[in-house]
Amino acid sequence: MDNFIAHILVVDDDDGIRSLVKKYLNENNYLVSTASSAEDATKKIKIIHFDLIILDIMMPGKSGLEFIKDNQKKMETPIILLTAKGETNDRIEGLEIGADDYLPKPFEPKELILRINNIIKKTIKKNQKRVIEFQNVKIDLNKQLIIKDNINHKINNTEKIILEKMINNPGQTFSREDIGVLIDLDKERSIDVIITRLRKKIETNPKNPKFLQTIRGAGYVLWIE
Repeated sequence: MDNFIAHILVVDDDDGIRSLVKKYLNENNYLVSTASSAEDATKKIKIIHFDLIILDIMMPGKSGLEFIKDNQKKMETPIILLTAKGETNDRIEGLEIGADDYLPKPFEPKELILRINNIIKKTIKKNQKRVIEFQNVKIDLNKQLIIKDNINHKINNTEKIILEKMINNPGQTFSREDIGVLIDLDKERSIDVIITRLRKKIETNPKNPKFLQTIRGAGYVLWIE
């Protein structure tokens, strides 16, 4: 997994567990998004490619098992279930309907990381574009770099998420709302600032962008073909 930074979705209604798992994963160089419910997670998987989902079973509203049943035909993302010790039947059902592994609560952080590492190594999607070049620009999502005219520009996790989605959906226009869901941000002005920052790293003339363009009244699109 040389320089590969996997993007993991943590789904749990417990704020403390979400924060704790995110902390563990960040410390081990994983990119992390979170969702507080199955409904929230469903919205995010529609527009973000995740390399792994860590999923609580018992949640208000739809359960983790219902999330798997609703989405198993739409995605191939591996899933680790977080289960309470008494949820043996749910654990078995989860594995039967498509989960890849499970971990009882409370869990040891090192064991979680080991299980994640093992799954990621086996299931990295080879067809995802992670390095692209066009004219004088190279975008390397693995190293989180934009190289323009042989000058390196570091991109942060937020910029990486936006670029990955645009690169793997060439020519598709993304509204501010779409981007806001991607990065957990609902302030349009802040999204515009992020796009402006990306243009400075990609464009020869950021004020007259050739690649990362604005579609009036619709949003943003990355033209790289």
